[in-house]
Amino acid sequence: MAAGSERPLNEVKFLTVAEVASVMRVSKMTVYRLVHSGHLPAIRVGRSFRVPEQAVHEYLRESFVGVQPA
Repeated sequence: MAAGSERPLNEVKFLTVAEVASVMRVSKMTVYRLVHSGHLPAIRVGRSFRVPEQAVHEYLRESFVGVQPA
């Protein structure tokens, strides 16, 4: 997340890997690969990961491939 958009932890919504996969319409394995490669930030809770919802939206926005406006 960008330094200027830091929010208090009690306001951050965390998603499970399954929820991220559903939002992104990919497999859970794809989400695990993104987390392990560092492309998608996550925290570890026990043996599972939680991904900040805002990080998912930022990743998708930055990864968008489309026609650039003229």
